Amino acid sequence: MKAIFNCDKNWGIGKNNNLLFHLPKDMKFFSETTKGGVVVMGYNTMLSLGVPLKNRINVVLSSKSGEDFIFVKSLEELKALLFTFNTASVFIIGGARLFTLMLPYCTEALVTKVEAEGNADVFVENLDNNKSWEISKKSEVVEDNGYNIQFITYKNKIPLKLN
Repeated sequence: MKAIFNCDKNWGIGKNNNLLFHLPKDMKFFSETTKGGVVVMGYNTMLSLGVPLKNRINVVLSSKSGEDFIFVKSLEELKALLFTFNTASVFIIGGARLFTLMLPYCTEALVTKVEAEGNADVFVENLDNNKSWEISKKSEVVEDNGYNIQFITYKNKIPLKLN
């Protein structure tokens, strides 16, 4: 299982339930990486999307319910469901509370770092400061819609098991 997100230089991931930046190259990376897989999100992330992501199984951890998504009401129910999938194709996509819950179970985090401050109101843990995580791959810095970004893969040295 992997986490996938973009963040600003302060590890901010969102503001007012929206992404901080419009990054076409990052969106393409996200789309190509998660296509055909399972994307897991919290309720606010689902609301920000509006509709399920195409060509993916869309799972929402929430006590609420709705149409077009698979809803699970607890972490235990989520873990049981995820255990039925090939975990290599499962992606945690947000928000912050779900990242806090699920990052310890992820083997990798695919992070697009933006060399800018996005004035975020939602943050994810700074993996550079967590001894359980190490950088396994970095791209060159590229420009994306006026921002310098870098695709970085972090490896979790001690992921927890789902079962």
